[in-house]
Amino acid sequence: MGINGEHNNRGLLRFTTAGSVDDGKSTLIGRLLFDSKSIFEDQMDHIVQSSKRLGRLDVDLSLLTDGLRAEREQGITIDVAYRYFATPERKFIIADTPGHIQYTRNMVTGASTADMAVILIDARKGALEQTIRHSFIANLLDIRHIAFCVNKMDMVEYSEQVFNTIRESLLRLVEKLGIEDPHFIPISAKFGDNVVEKSENMAWYNGKTFLRLIETIDIRKKNYGELPRFPVQTIIRPTLEEFHDYRGYGGRIAGGIFKAGDEVIVLPSFLKSSIKSIDVFGHALEKAEAGESVSITLEDQIDISRGDLIVKPSSLPQISQDINMMVCWFNERQLNPGGKYIVRHNSNEAGCVIKSVDYKVNMGTVEKDISDLTVKMNDIAHVKVRTSRPLLFDLYKDNNITGSVIIIEEGSNETVAAGMIVGE
Repeated sequence: MGINGEHNNRGLLRFTTAGSVDDGKSTLIGRLLFDSKSIFEDQMDHIVQSSKRLGRLDVDLSLLTDGLRAEREQGITIDVAYRYFATPERKFIIADTPGHIQYTRNMVTGASTADMAVILIDARKGALEQTIRHSFIANLLDIRHIAFCVNKMDMVEYSEQVFNTIRESLLRLVEKLGIEDPHFIPISAKFGDNVVEKSENMAWYNGKTFLRLIETIDIRKKNYGELPRFPVQTIIRPTLEEFHDYRGYGGRIAGGIFKAGDEVIVLPSFLKSSIKSIDVFGHALEKAEAGESVSITLEDQIDISRGDLIVKPSSLPQISQDINMMVCWFNERQLNPGGKYIVRHNSNEAGCVIKSVDYKVNMGTVEKDISDLTVKMNDIAHVKVRTSRPLLFDLYKDNNITGSVIIIEEGSNETVAAGMIVGE
């Protein structure tokens, strides 16, 4: 997998499922695992017994992912449930996220590492506010591939007209948000139509089944960016005598490519040096690229600490205490303009004050809303933040790693928001 959106059809695919309550997300995953023969016999026995205990007439495949007791009793998903499975074509990690509006923060968590979002729509109801919300969040998080699965087609007599009407409304949403790669599939998760096998009930649909889509989709990974970025996470000083003079800087490359011999600048000190070696488990590498965890040594003895950023002289990041960002607010306590928070940016932390709320996003229209600037749980807003010391960052659209932050409440140490750094 390359660093700049190069394609890879057969690697690991991470996808997240989202939708409103009872749209069938967990049932879709259960059906997918069952029909692709990815359920162990003892798991199937457990699901059969749980279905009987809950008084279900049929085997309830959603119980495979609804692992918490409270979820099983209520028939809903209230946390992010991760599942791994594989077919001969590809390996998958699924993040099954809740549908209730109060758990939107879980959807953000599940989508933050996803390559693809799967958004379910109840064929009887069409696109709802949660559909718009989840589509907006997926797009905001730079997920380029979104599959809209119109579920419960069995409850609308597998009507092509119903599907086409919903598809038309989704196309308008896609155009408004600028979603790069949308897909639309009519399914019945309960009965398996177009999940793994082609549906005999919807012969009018000529597209791929859901499994075939996720097996073959040409994924563009999250954007690390081309500009070389290496946030220092730790200082490596081995105690072994043979490495007596070794001083390495450990971390994961957040963008671009670094090679032995490259000239670099360490920020925020602006001290210059060159790369002496790039090491992984005692082996020296000629080069390393975004996503790889390595130890870098420099030719010069420079005072470097956790949170510093190693870059190349030709590609400096933005350096500022005044930052614009889109935030997804997670906390039940509303955002406090002028309130003090902590911003965590890669391995760096700084105090911050939220100077202003410029607008919120109206989830009914996806338009800017300045009529009410009170930011409550699950709201998405554009804010201006001033940090206690300068941050070293890129815009989120240029680098998903150096352009993202989390905001923490000072007193409680709770994570209250996820932020994507944007321009004006």
